Amino acid sequence: MGKRLLITGGAGFVGSSLALLFREAYPDWHIIALDNLKRRGSELNLERLRRHGILFCHGDVRNRTDLEAVGRLDTIIECSAEPSALAGLDGDAAYVVDTNLVGTINCLELARRHQAELVFLSTSRVYPYEALNALPCRETATRFEWKLDRGCTGVSLQGVAEDFPLAGARTLYGATKLCAELLINEYVASYHLRAVVNRCGVLAGPWQMGKVDQGVAVLWVARHHFGGPLSYIGFGGTGKQVRDFLHVEDLFELLHEQLRNVDAHSGQVYNVGGGPDGSLSLRELTELCRRVTGKTIPIGSETETRPGDVRIYLTDTSQVRAAVAWKPRWTVDRIVESIAEWIRDHEQALRPIIGSGI
Repeated sequence: MGKRLLITGGAGFVGSSLALLFREAYPDWHIIALDNLKRRGSELNLERLRRHGILFCHGDVRNRTDLEAVGRLDTIIECSAEPSALAGLDGDAAYVVDTNLVGTINCLELARRHQAELVFLSTSRVYPYEALNALPCRETATRFEWKLDRGCTGVSLQGVAEDFPLAGARTLYGATKLCAELLINEYVASYHLRAVVNRCGVLAGPWQMGKVDQGVAVLWVARHHFGGPLSYIGFGGTGKQVRDFLHVEDLFELLHEQLRNVDAHSGQVYNVGGGPDGSLSLRELTELCRRVTGKTIPIGSETETRPGDVRIYLTDTSQVRAAVAWKPRWTVDRIVESIAEWIRDHEQALRPIIGSGI
C-alpha cells in the first residue's frame, strides 16, 4: 500500500507541479492537494489534478478542521504560502501572518498527530535585505556582480550560504517563513518530528501565474507574448538586479531524494536554487524573452528601490549537494523556452490571467 501524501497549496504552481510529478513517480500513492484557490489561475490546475487521480480538497491551512478532514497521513509537503514580498505593505498583515505562520503551526500539529514526515518549503527571503544590499558589488554591461572580500560571512561567489547573518528586516513574508522554520526546529527537538526545511530561491516553470510581485520569469515571458507594461524597478532602473532560477522539476528531484530518507535530513536547513550558473539579471531575461518570443516590447524605468528589494541574490547549494546526490539540470534558457511554449499552447485560457496589463 502506497503512502498518503498531503500537499498544501496543492493547486498552486509549485504544489500542483509536485503533485503531478510524485504521481508519475509513485502511481500507488494516495496524493491529496489542499488549496483555498485564492490565487487567480489556480483553478486551471484542478482538471489536471483530477485527470491524474489526485484528490483535491478545497480547504485552508488557517483552519485546522480543513486539515483534519484529510485523514491519516504519512507525508506532508508544506507549499502553502502568501509568497509576495510586498504582502502587508498595505497595512494589513493578517493574511500573510495567518497563512505563513499559523498555517504552518496547523500543519506541524497535523504531522505530530499522525507521526508524518514534513518537508517545508521556505524562502531565500529569510535573509535580511539590507545586509544583502550592503555587500560590495560592481556594475557590468548587463548585471550587478558581487565584489567580495574575505570579511563577508556566509556569502561567496557561489552565493549565499545557510550561515549568512540573520539580523535585520526581511519583509513580512520572509519573517513569517523564518518564524515557521524556528517552530519546525522546536517540533523536531520536542516531539521527534521528522522534518526538513528547504529555503528556495526563485522557482519557475509552466503553470506559474506570474505577477509583478511574484513569478518574474512567467511575468516577463507573458508580457512579451501578450504585450503589456513592464518596468525595471529600483537600483537605478537599469534592470541589472540578479536572481538565480530553479525549475520546479529540479525541485521535485531534490524532494524525491530527501523523502527516500527523511531521517538523514531531519532538522536540517538547506539553501536550494539554481546557483550562479542558473542566474539572470532582468536585462538578460529581457533578451532571452525577445529571442524565444520573437517580440520586442518597450520597458519602462523606475529608479526608486522598493522596500525589501534585493540587488543580487544567488544560492550557494554546496550544503544540499553534499547531503544529496543532486544538482539542477534545467538551464535558464530551457526554463524560459518551456514557459514560452506553455503560453503559446494555452494562450486562450491564460490571456485573462497573465495577459496584457493583468
